[in-house]
Amino acid sequence: MTTLWAAKWSTTNKLDGHREYIFIGTGTPKIFRTRQECRDFIEYEWGYIRNRPDLKTEPHCWRVPKAVRVQVTEIDPAGTS
Repeated sequence: MTTLWAAKWSTTNKLDGHREYIFIGTGTPKIFRTRQECRDFIEYEWGYIRNRPDLKTEPHCWRVPKAVRVQVTEIDPAGTS
């Protein structure tokens, strides 16, 4: 088992309620060895949300994702499991 870092997206709005997701991307998973690498990726991909009041209010209620620790037990390079 290995401890790595991933981006956790959370949102709460009237339509869907509270939702949380670990962003793993498409293709190659977006999992990082260090917290700083993860935070840099979050800033690059979603940093614009910080300056967008229209996305931070209903109906979207987006927040900038947070870097969270994840424990990986096995990575299947073929993506079959």
